[in-house]
Amino acid sequence: MSRGRPVTALSSLELCDPDLYAHGDPEELWQRMRRAAPVHGGEYDGRRFHAVLSHAEISRVLKDPGNFSSQQGMRLDQNPAATELAAGKMLIITDPPRHGGIRRIVGGAFTPRMVARLEQTMRETVTAALDEALEAGECDFTRVAARLPLSVICDMLGVPPGDRDFMLERIMVAFGSGEDEAADPLAPAEAHADILSYYEELLARRRREPQEDIVTALAHGTVDGVPLTDEEIFLNCDGLVSGGNETTRHASVGGLLALMRHPEQWAALREDPELLPTAVQEILRFTSPAMHVLRTATAPVEVAGHALAPGDQVALWLAAGNRDGTVFADPDRFDVTRRPNPHLTFAAGPHYCLGASLGTRELTVLFEELLRRVGDAELTGPPRRTRSILIRGHDALPVRLVAA
Repeated sequence: MSRGRPVTALSSLELCDPDLYAHGDPEELWQRMRRAAPVHGGEYDGRRFHAVLSHAEISRVLKDPGNFSSQQGMRLDQNPAATELAAGKMLIITDPPRHGGIRRIVGGAFTPRMVARLEQTMRETVTAALDEALEAGECDFTRVAARLPLSVICDMLGVPPGDRDFMLERIMVAFGSGEDEAADPLAPAEAHADILSYYEELLARRRREPQEDIVTALAHGTVDGVPLTDEEIFLNCDGLVSGGNETTRHASVGGLLALMRHPEQWAALREDPELLPTAVQEILRFTSPAMHVLRTATAPVEVAGHALAPGDQVALWLAAGNRDGTVFADPDRFDVTRRPNPHLTFAAGPHYCLGASLGTRELTVLFEELLRRVGDAELTGPPRRTRSILIRGHDALPVRLVAA
């Protein structure tokens, strides 16, 4: 067994430099690091970690919750106090077996009637958003794309139609791209406080008047016969809002940009709409909105022959795994016909994204309507990539959409 070291000090620093993802070429760095070694040492905010960039090793760690815990945090840039508060309570930072109990409560809410209702919400939201964008001619597509997951999240939680404009606006500020924080550093915290207050009101309502929604399921569900606390319910609502918003929004924006930059792929989809399912999977692989997830070793264990001790943290670079040439032929090529496509965008193992099917359906509806309603799309200004080591996406995508 060996203790892995970074290729160079610079490479590990670059990996955690948000400017790389805003302005640089992360694919080149990932390839260089992966060629050199399967595991690299790194440091973030004074804390040591081990970076894994290969598809095979990422998959193996994700599928081994016995040796790799989620409960010590899911991201390098986490707030340790917030993580400690939510550990064992919020689904994404809870280990088995309790993780399975919370997951069953949330998953059980997706009845056939609820799924049908959410599908209607998707279609209505996309149609309205594209109508407005086409009428305006020019738009920032990040704003168009944001409306779909936020509307679905509100419906999923059980927010009544009359409250949705309020919640949509508050969620945009609390979980947005950071523009509001730049203008007013207190704005996201204030918006989050408003959302938590609303959860409290909605929870009380759903205890009195159960409906087919997530808040009702959390309010009346139990793990090992014990009801969830209000704190656990609020934390899991927050987790669903954050996770459900980011992946769909950034994949939508990145997917449209990829189609604009690869017009032959757009043409192939127009010629054969039956390619849409594989195109959506390729959009998910190519955009990889969740850059990394964190795990903590709970026992002496190896990753690709690299020895880890209990307490060692492992950053699994999902986006890099999705560009691993040993798994994906010509991995930096956007190909709507790619098959098979075992991407890691929704992770793997017991923490495989609970909303994967819903997010996939949202993207399918959006691109169905884009293909049907939009004849041409062109950039009207430079895209602005998100400056983050956690989220891979765009803060702005100025485009002109022309009706078909």
